Formats: sequence, C-alpha cells, structure tokens
Amino acid sequence: MPDTYKLWLAGKEQPGGADMIPVEDPATGEIIAHCHAASSDDVHTAVAAAHDAYKSGVWSRASRHARAEVLERCSALLTAALPQLIALEVRQTGRAVRELQAQVPSLVRWFRYYASLLRVEERAVLPTTGKLHNFLDRVPLGVVAHVTPFNHPLLIAVKKLAPALAAGNSVVVKPSELTPLTTLLLGDVLRRAGVPDGVFTVLPGYGATTGRQLVEHPLVRKVDVTGGTAAGRAIGAIVGGNLAKYTAELGGKAPLVVFEDADVDVAVNGIAFGSFIASGQTCIASTRIIVQNSIFDEVLAKLKAKVESIARRVGSPANPDCMMGPLISAKQLRQVERLVDEAVQGELARALTGGRRMQGPSALDGTDLSRGYFYEPTVLVSTAGNSITQTAIWRAEAFGPVVVVAGFDTEPQAVALANDSEFGLGASIWTRDLSRGFRVAEQVEAGIVWVNTHHRNDPSSPWGGAKAASGVGSENGVDAYHAYTTTKSTIINYATAEESLAADDWFREGGGSVRYG
Repeated sequence: MPDTYKLWLAGKEQPGGADMIPVEDPATGEIIAHCHAASSDDVHTAVAAAHDAYKSGVWSRASRHARAEVLERCSALLTAALPQLIALEVRQTGRAVRELQAQVPSLVRWFRYYASLLRVEERAVLPTTGKLHNFLDRVPLGVVAHVTPFNHPLLIAVKKLAPALAAGNSVVVKPSELTPLTTLLLGDVLRRAGVPDGVFTVLPGYGATTGRQLVEHPLVRKVDVTGGTAAGRAIGAIVGGNLAKYTAELGGKAPLVVFEDADVDVAVNGIAFGSFIASGQTCIASTRIIVQNSIFDEVLAKLKAKVESIARRVGSPANPDCMMGPLISAKQLRQVERLVDEAVQGELARALTGGRRMQGPSALDGTDLSRGYFYEPTVLVSTAGNSITQTAIWRAEAFGPVVVVAGFDTEPQAVALANDSEFGLGASIWTRDLSRGFRVAEQVEAGIVWVNTHHRNDPSSPWGGAKAASGVGSENGVDAYHAYTTTKSTIINYATAEESLAADDWFREGGGSVRYG
C-alpha cells in the first residue's frame, strides 16, 4: 500500500482537511504515496500559529548566536537523514540517483553559510549630525510564505528556508503537489535541531487553492516563489495587493555561446551538463546553444555522440549507472512533445538526435520505459533555408531534455542571439580568450553569467533574473538574508540636559535659533 503523509503543523504531523493528493513515481506511473492536503481552515490555522510564534519572540527575538547554533544543528541532522531523503527524492521526482547523491548533500552548505553570516553580521552606525548615536538593525518581517516547485524540491526549499530562518521569521511552505514528500520530512529534522513549534510549517496542496489562500493571507509579510512566469505574475498581483515583499525566481531560456577558440570537448561536456541534468527540467538549463559557424559541424558531431551516449544509459532512476530520468508527469511530457513536433513537422527544424518519447526496454537495465514519462535527449537544428530561431521552442520554456542549436559568425551576432529572449536568468560563454569572456559577459542580459562553466551554485552567490519574465529579486548571499528583514533605525541623543535645552527647546520664551532634523 502507498504510504500516507500528513501536514507538518505546530511542530508535529497533523491531518489535512482537503482531499488527499496522489504522489506518482514518474519513472513507472505508479502511485507511491498519498499526501494530506491543507484546507482553507488549515491555512488560517497555520498562518495564525506562525504569527503567534513570531510575536512570542521565541525565535524572532532569539539571539543571532542562538539561531546560528540551531542552523548548524540543522545541517548536522540533515546530513544524518541524507540516505532516506535521497531515496525518496529519487522516487517522487524521477531524477537519477547519481544526480541527487551529488546535489542533496550540498544543501547543508546553505544552513552553514547563513549560520556563519549571523555570527559575523555587523551593525552600521551612521554619521548623523549632532550628538546623536544612530545605529541600524535588521529585524525579521514576520510570517513568510514559500511556494516551491517540483524539479528541485529539497534544494529550493532549503535555499529559501535558511535565510528566512536566519533572519528570525516564521516560515510556511507550500511544496509542489507533485513532489511534497521530502519537504515534509524537513519538519522533524528542524524540530530536532531546535526550531520552535510554529516557526516552520509545511502545507501540501494545489496552487489554485492552498497556494492562493496562503499567499493572499493578510498576515503573510513576504512571499518567495519559484515557478513558471505566468504563475509568478499571478502571485505577484496578489502579494502587491497586501503590500507584502515579493521574491520570484521564474522562467529561463538560457543561452550557451561557444566561440571558435573554445575547447570543443570541454564545451560539449558543458552543454550536456547544462542541458540534460534533471532531464532539462531546470530554469537555468542551457536550451539555446549558439555556436560559431567555423566550428559548428565539429560541435554538432561531438554533441550528437555525447547525447546518444546519454540516451543509451537511460533506465531506472534508482540505478547508479542511469544518466537521465523521466519528465515529472504526463502533462509535462505532452508539453515537450508538442513543442518538438511543431518544429519538426513544420519543417523548421530537424532532430539531429532524439525527438521522441522513449518506449520499450531500457538498453541499460531492461526497465520498461513505456510505463514512465521518458523522453529522448534531443538536439534540434535548422532545416535548409530555415532558422531555428523562428520556432516556438527557441522562445518557450520547454522544461525538458531538448536543445536548439543556432550558428553565428561575429561576436555582435552571438550577443544578439543570446539576448533574443524575454527571459534573462542565466547564460554561459565558452572561450579561451579572457578579454572576450569579460566583454561578452557584460553585454549578455542575464542575472547569472558563467564563463567556461554552467549551472554553478553557491550559497554566497546571488541567483536571480535580469528580465521580468525571469523574476524579481534574487536568492542566495547577503541579499537574500536582507530581503527577509526590514531595517530598523535607532537614534539616541547623548547630549547633556543643558545642551538639549539650548538646541531643542522649540517653544522657549524669546525665540532664537533651534535645530531642525
């Protein structure tokens, strides 16, 4: 029988009041768990409990060193729970276990980074005129809501959670209904680390109901969402109505530019990693490959061989030798099929390799790929007389293992193709010319630009878009911590009584000059 998961509310598991959510293994199509969904009453109860915890000061007014120690214990307990978390993450996402064995252990760095930040945070003293001591504090906002996606359930939850908790907020998370299970397990980890009851809550549910009720709640003072652009705009409109703070990491269509002086083998490896990790289901996936025409054929030949090697090793995600797993759902598979078929059947593009749903037994381990949502890693190039840049798949976020390849002759052409998108989250440039790397990086319209690498992520490095379709604000680093706080200015007059009366008695007899401001 599939396992049953409850809400995490007020420091313990509790049943939800809405219909159960079936959680599917995308590699087999089987239901592996049922998850309680939060009702409207559950949302109000959770936000009220989070607000009460905030107002009590048990966490919000705890010393920075006390919060840092709890975050350090979070990292230690998370490390101990890794085997269970990784196995469950594989099942609910379909991600290859070799990917998650690399990714999930890295999450402890976010707790450690923000614990360290708390310990070294400095308080500014401002040069205010007069005998006034003016200092600044960063104070928490109150209740904050996190809306997290299906593709990196634990990673994205922890990226948001660590700075929010470090700042002293109470956090309510609404995970994707497709992958809620590992986020729920964080509840017990954080409780044992010392996070007080009510400070961390997980409310599984659907976006149109649970998600909407959460983000529109008047006690929620900040919403942080990762998801699609349409959803981000809709949530932003709600949040704006409450005059709450908002951070959104939304869509991407990252260009990867390969110049003729790049090491082709290194660049091809970079394309494969940037494009096919998580089956291409990342906002930062390098889906638009832009190659100088002088090396175009060489790059295509080596990329074709690399991609065919990946395809031969698609199988059970639990197999350590599996290179790539399925898409998350039948709906996502249909989206990828539609965009690819539209380009190929319309004769605007041809599939150099891939272009189909995977069927039958896996060449790797015999897994019946027909049962899951597997799609071949795919490379599309222009057909004769047509340009791949005219296809919908050049512009739309497919969120699948599909790349489109376009050629260029000059550096300005490369920059123009890279910027030919409404998205501006990430980009990468491949060249051995350091001057060119700097020069092109300055011109590419993206919040994150890598040179000779792709999809690097660190707790200290800001992560956010440069164009509206890719979001508002950024994750990671000091900026993320500050975004979970508001500035409090305290001004202390240390003048003597005589000095104060001489300068500040506005209504004294006889008039005379007085200060203002």
